[in-house]
Amino acid sequence: ENFKPAQVLNSLKWPDNHLSTNRKLHFSFAKDDDDVHFEIDSLTGDIFLSKELDYETDSHFLLQVIIKELNSNPPQNNTVFLSIDVEDKNDHSPYFQDDFVVIGIEENVPVGTLVYTFHAKDGDGSFLNSKIQYSLEMNNRTENPFFIHPSYGTLTTAFPLDREITRSVIFTVSATDQAINVTDRRLDSLAVKIVILDINDNSPSFMSSPLSYVMEDVEMGFLVHHIIAKDPDEGRNGQVTYHILSGNENKSFILDKITGFLTTAQSLDREIQERYSLTVMALDDGSPALSATQVLTVIVLDVNDETPMFLKQFYKATVRENQDPGEFVIKVEAMDRDAGLNSLLHYEILPGAGYEKFKMNLGSGELTTTASLDRETQEVFSIKGSPPRSSTAQLYLTVLDENDHNPLFAKTQYQISITEDLEEGSVILDLYASDEDDGLNGEVMYSLIDDTFGAFAIDSVTGSIVTTKALDRETKSQYTFRAVASDCSTHLPRSTTVSVVVYVDDVNDNDPVFLQNPVRVFVPAETAVNETVATVRAEDADLGSNGAIVFNLMTAETVFQIDAKTGDIILREPLASKDFDTQLLVTASDQGISPRTATAMVIIFTEEQEEEISFSHSLYEASVPENSAAGGH
Repeated sequence: ENFKPAQVLNSLKWPDNHLSTNRKLHFSFAKDDDDVHFEIDSLTGDIFLSKELDYETDSHFLLQVIIKELNSNPPQNNTVFLSIDVEDKNDHSPYFQDDFVVIGIEENVPVGTLVYTFHAKDGDGSFLNSKIQYSLEMNNRTENPFFIHPSYGTLTTAFPLDREITRSVIFTVSATDQAINVTDRRLDSLAVKIVILDINDNSPSFMSSPLSYVMEDVEMGFLVHHIIAKDPDEGRNGQVTYHILSGNENKSFILDKITGFLTTAQSLDREIQERYSLTVMALDDGSPALSATQVLTVIVLDVNDETPMFLKQFYKATVRENQDPGEFVIKVEAMDRDAGLNSLLHYEILPGAGYEKFKMNLGSGELTTTASLDRETQEVFSIKGSPPRSSTAQLYLTVLDENDHNPLFAKTQYQISITEDLEEGSVILDLYASDEDDGLNGEVMYSLIDDTFGAFAIDSVTGSIVTTKALDRETKSQYTFRAVASDCSTHLPRSTTVSVVVYVDDVNDNDPVFLQNPVRVFVPAETAVNETVATVRAEDADLGSNGAIVFNLMTAETVFQIDAKTGDIILREPLASKDFDTQLLVTASDQGISPRTATAMVIIFTEEQEEEISFSHSLYEASVPENSAAGGH
């Protein structure tokens, strides 16, 4: 196609057997094949190029040549078809439609992902001259993460991408044809920029310290800490907001979610809480969002804002009496909720009654005596102690007892009268002995010594004397024994003894008893009136009116009369006959409030009767087994 115009391309030759020296020929193109690219010499048949050829426009021409023999009559025409093939010349360079291409690709695509397909065109017609091969050249020495297929122009990822390491890649893509002659090969280049698009593949990371300090007396709104977290992702994927997940349940702090400023929302008090563990989250704005957490420790520093406080507002202690000075009494303790030097305490005793008898250790709070104490003189001391910042506590000190006193009864002897009809277990006397000592030394227990014949016992705690059996004045009318009051000291107990006399008073608990019953009396028929014919006798074991006896006849009687005091039976009328006999029922009654009575029979007759009492046998014999039970018949 690079053949120059006016040059002979070819020459039509007539075959040798047709040649004749005198033959006159005329050459021409058929009118239909009149082409501007070729001309033919009408005399010689030489074909000339009249216009440059372009293989890419026309690569083949078919020309019809008409040959006229002018010598013939009539003239003869011959037609020849001439086929012309235009050979391609590598006269076109490959070309891209764009000079610069910007391509975006997400950073998380897998290796081998198709990024872009380059299309370059070449105007040459033949295969090799228009066959394009692609290549890639980096503009700098950075690692090339891409691969271009030399034949297809497909650009794919050769390595994993990471926007946070490489945000973009710029390189040149060349398209080169494959002309046989290497020196004739032509090329075109295209600048390419690959922008690696961000994917939210990075979590925020904290840059700020996980430890912060703040004084406890800062005002509300004080900046405690600036929380900083970075996210290497781009745009919203790298925009971080801050949130408190836990540890702020009492709402002590406020966290600005945009700036990360942590400020106080209320007053702090180290003595209530000296450490806060806040779980803080940094959250990006990607979809899905990624986050990171950090445990932020906020340590509240001490300010001397606390007054010392005793562990007790009221202390009780005891100390033994009669001890040498320097005796340990008690150790009082106070605490100051401040820390460090702010919590160091000194102790002292405030002036007051009896305080000079004690000394307080300035540093330890131990209280000791400076003099010997006497419980019976002063048993209780009330002392106030104070740390330097005005907190006070009351110490109630009791002097412990030594067993230096005997129990004391109110009397040296007790006499009591009781009636003999008291029930068993009745209290007859409440003894009480006091002991000035304290505790077990002053606790009194009671007991009886001497023989009470089983009639009395004493309650060891209350001192009440009670009967332990039924009493009988007629058997024993007086008891004398001793009661003992002893303290309960575990070391050398002390005691006191007192005499107790119990008189048993009489009650009307015995009936009169006739000395003889029945009474038989022989009265001669000639006995004179007003003469005592018989006397009945009776006794009563009771005392006084309870034992004074009065006699009476149960039925009215005119012949006989009885003397109420002496029991003499007196004849009041003469006897009616010599064979007179009668029976009198006589009562003997005591003079108690509820009198008791006994009855006897008096038999009176005028003729003496002999009565003989005799056994039926003169000798009685019996045998008893040696182990027979008592009462056996």
